[in-house]
Amino acid sequence: MPLPTAPTKRAALLPPQAYDAPARSSHKARNAEGLHDTPLAERPVVVDFDPRGGSGGGSSHAEDFSDTAETVVRRAMQPAAKPARKAPKFTGPKKLFVLDTNVLMHDPMSLFRFEEHDIFLPMIVLEELDGHKKGTTEVARNARQASRSLDALAAVKGADIAQGLSLDSTGHPEARGSLFFQTQTLANNLPMSLPQGKADNQILGVVQALREKYAPREVALVSKDINMRVKARALGLVTDDYQNDKTLDDLDLLYAGSLALPPDFWTKHGKTVESWQSGQHTYYRISGPVVPSLLINQFVFFEAPGEPSLYARVTEIRGKTAVLKTLKDYGHLKNAVWGVTTRNREQNFAMNLLMDPEVDFVTLTGTAGTGKTLMALAAGLTQVLDDRRYTEIIMTRATVSMGEDIGFLPGTEEEKMGPWMGALDDNLEVLGKTESGAGEWGRAATNELIRSRIKIKSMNFMRGRTFLNKYVIIDEAQNLTPKQMKALVTRAGPGTKMICMGNLAQIDTPYLTEGSSGLTFAVDKFKGWPHSGHITLARGERSRLADFASEVL
Repeated sequence: MPLPTAPTKRAALLPPQAYDAPARSSHKARNAEGLHDTPLAERPVVVDFDPRGGSGGGSSHAEDFSDTAETVVRRAMQPAAKPARKAPKFTGPKKLFVLDTNVLMHDPMSLFRFEEHDIFLPMIVLEELDGHKKGTTEVARNARQASRSLDALAAVKGADIAQGLSLDSTGHPEARGSLFFQTQTLANNLPMSLPQGKADNQILGVVQALREKYAPREVALVSKDINMRVKARALGLVTDDYQNDKTLDDLDLLYAGSLALPPDFWTKHGKTVESWQSGQHTYYRISGPVVPSLLINQFVFFEAPGEPSLYARVTEIRGKTAVLKTLKDYGHLKNAVWGVTTRNREQNFAMNLLMDPEVDFVTLTGTAGTGKTLMALAAGLTQVLDDRRYTEIIMTRATVSMGEDIGFLPGTEEEKMGPWMGALDDNLEVLGKTESGAGEWGRAATNELIRSRIKIKSMNFMRGRTFLNKYVIIDEAQNLTPKQMKALVTRAGPGTKMICMGNLAQIDTPYLTEGSSGLTFAVDKFKGWPHSGHITLARGERSRLADFASEVL
């Protein structure tokens, strides 16, 4: 069949007026307007096309074909219309949240954490933000950041404070509500026993007035101040704590890093388990109902009387199957790490993580005396001095005192950090005694070598640094905020391993709880990542006195 003749008309350029033309309505919209008025609604006419031209106006047929081809090409070159984004379905009426000042100073992004609900800021909150913005503390920085966010919302083109500022206008699509400021005086119907000049009572008065004005809409006060929430409940007002900063509501829900296999594990899975040997380790491929509850680098153990025990780590999860890898027994003297052997099951799990070069981030939690610092230092010294895997050990900690501050400390950065590093000195003393056959001179030389490979750094000067091939230990990490934890972990460069340790029952930082600690934040966010691991150490090994005190005090 011969090809049709080429189009005789040249494509026209798009006129400048077309750039300002409104977008074409959708196909459904045209259907709604009525298709009888458009050429598309006309019945198609069958045209006999003769490629050879012929008599009876063959050129006109070719011209009709060329126009049709141009239309098809033009339509094909137009970008496909994006499907309209479906608005989320609200499960209930929109609430009005009145924010206390401490919420904004605790989390300056709290304005955008309330989804479709509206936010109201009393004028006294702005006054308190202005009073706390000076200084270099974390609270002052958060106050300035909150003020900048408010300014950006108010500066959006077309924004009307009286009608409410759209919270998604500055690039936060998750915030679908509006922000309202107090622009007029509200009636204060609080009891006379509450002093009217106090900022907390003024905010309570605003909440009371808004509840009466917008009834039956729910108006709730959000505050980090426990006493203010108690007073609000006493007045019959709806109030709640700011929950978005808490990784977990209950510490018992924190990922433990280990899982006990059920007693009937081998009975149910024994026939379907595949096993093979590779080097010193045995691998098991299992399937069944236990697999969905497993995570990468999670430890599993099976202990039952009369049956062989199993201690393994999850190395692969694929579909409905998981691969378990048996562990190296660091409790045996031949596998001692810098003369240190593990004394219980969880310590052996932790040592397997610390000595694995494929695990870049390790978190250890546990009560006092469980051996967190000692194991981290022993593993670090072995990999720095013996294996030459890392160049040096860098140790830091949050400088939050347990009691009254003793004032400024003299000396250099390392000398100022000396009093905070008493745990390092105690553990180095223990590790130095493990070299019993070296004699006094040999132990002195070893201690000098160890000291030369351990650098003590302050967290205040970590910003902007990059650690290359370093073994970094962050002690007392439970006193870090999530922002500080992120700033420290992102310092890691190629070949660096980071260990975060802490006891979540010994938090000394004000306004920080077990649920909002940076250590809890890191454990929850890193679980399941192939290059991280966590273990909660359960049994104390320091002394019988320390163990008993941890239980009863």
